[in-house]
Amino acid sequence: MVLLRYVYVLALTLWLGGMLVIGAVVAPALFSTLTSQSPETGRALAGAAFGVILSRFHYVAYASGAVLVVSLTAMALLGPRPRSFAIRTAIAATMLGVALYSGFIVLAEVDGIQRDVASAAPAATIVLPSSLPGTDTRRLRFDYLHQLSTRLMMFNVLAALVLLVWEAREPAR
Repeated sequence: MVLLRYVYVLALTLWLGGMLVIGAVVAPALFSTLTSQSPETGRALAGAAFGVILSRFHYVAYASGAVLVVSLTAMALLGPRPRSFAIRTAIAATMLGVALYSGFIVLAEVDGIQRDVASAAPAATIVLPSSLPGTDTRRLRFDYLHQLSTRLMMFNVLAALVLLVWEAREPAR
C-alpha cells in the first residue's frame, strides 16, 4: 500500500512540477532569450521550440494521469479505500481527459494553423500567426487556442494542487 501511495504522489508531483516549470520558467526564458538574441526570428524559434517541449510534456501528463487513476483504484481495491476516493479519482480522470484534449485536439489545431501560415509565406520568410492582421481568422483562432491551452493547463495545475492537499491530509496507513 505504501508503494502505491508513493507511486501516486510521485506521478502527481511530476505532473504538477512539470506544468509549473514549463509555464513559469521554460516559456518565459525561451521567449525572452531568443527574441533578444534574434529580434527578427527569435519569437518564431521560441514558439517552435516551446511547441515541441509542450507536445513532449503531454506524454508525461498522459502517463502521470494514467498512473494516478490506476494507483488510486488499486489502493481502493487493496484497501483501505482512500478518503473521498470517488471524488479524487474523478478529479484525476478529468485532469487526464483535459490533457488528452489539450494535446490531441488543441495542440493539433495550433500546429495546423502554424503550418498553414508558414506554407503561405514566401520562401525563407518566417511568418507567425501573431504577426497576421488582427482580423485574420487564422490569427483569431490561434489566439483563442493559445488562451484555451493556457486555461486548460491552469485547470490541471489547480486540480493537481487540490489532489496534493488531499494527499497531504491523508493519514498514514
